[in-house]
Amino acid sequence: MDHIDWNEQAKRLLKSELVKRGVSNEELAFLLKEFGGKETKASIDSKISRGTFSAAFLLQCLNALDCKDFDPIIKEYSVVEESRAKYYRTKQIEQASK
Repeated sequence: MDHIDWNEQAKRLLKSELVKRGVSNEELAFLLKEFGGKETKASIDSKISRGTFSAAFLLQCLNALDCKDFDPIIKEYSVVEESRAKYYRTKQIEQASK
């Protein structure tokens, strides 16, 4: 890992947490309002697209999503790919147990 694009990694982390929970950016805006946030779907779209949001915004989002556990360690594969691998593994286990 010669160079890590930290903005890209933060964006992927947040997007993967949204995907895992099936939460849209519009729903995230609603959840953030419960925490006193003033984000709109458009502002969230823009922040996530750029990947240039504050640590405070990331923490607000993770709390709004009731995220209690995530792995912030950046490995050679992307955060999004990691969550998909876990998802598919879970699905395989569920199907095997039927």
